[in-house]
Amino acid sequence: MSIQRPLPTRREAIAAGAAAIALARPALAHVQAGLAAAASPAVNRTLVRRALDALARHNRLIWSRDVIAIVDFGLPSAEPRFHIVDILAGTTTSLRVTHGRGSDPDHTGLLQSFSDVPGSAASSSGAYLTGPEYVGIHGLSRRLVGLDPSNAHAEDRAIVIHSAWYADAAVAEQQGKLGRSDGCFAFGEQDIAQVLARLRRGRMIFAGRADDPA
Repeated sequence: MSIQRPLPTRREAIAAGAAAIALARPALAHVQAGLAAAASPAVNRTLVRRALDALARHNRLIWSRDVIAIVDFGLPSAEPRFHIVDILAGTTTSLRVTHGRGSDPDHTGLLQSFSDVPGSAASSSGAYLTGPEYVGIHGLSRRLVGLDPSNAHAEDRAIVIHSAWYADAAVAEQQGKLGRSDGCFAFGEQDIAQVLARLRRGRMIFAGRADDPA
């Protein structure tokens, strides 16, 4: 993955978040209620509860609470499992997203396990803070900061949001599954512009699997 400048550290994220606090933003309780209400029935309720917990846990780092994403890695990659919950509009948009090849070594289309070990090429669970956009080998992409112990090495591993041909809808239709990334959240070229635009810097993504211990 082409990296043009260092990923923001937790200290930098906290400092930027503190500066953003000066901007008006809804109270946490209001945002939590909005997330619970806006998440469609298609979003696993266990993951919604965990996302709410993560939002409270990382409250001071989440600069913008208008849009939050919940990723259900319990679903196969051919199904829309990246849920973009628009709290202000009260809507949910669900898209296909890849998981890491280290999480599915036999390429079954189902995530088998999480890992945050550098070099594992696996997906990691937990809460992420969206960082700045950059242009890399996959075109316009977005950096991510791991906020939990389960994804603390996300920056070192260059886990980001990017597009990839193997994440296109046509691949899922032809093979019954998407291709695999090195642990990044890879989207089809038809979806990446929407993802980057709606999940701008300072928003939270929560990734998990309902049957995985919280």
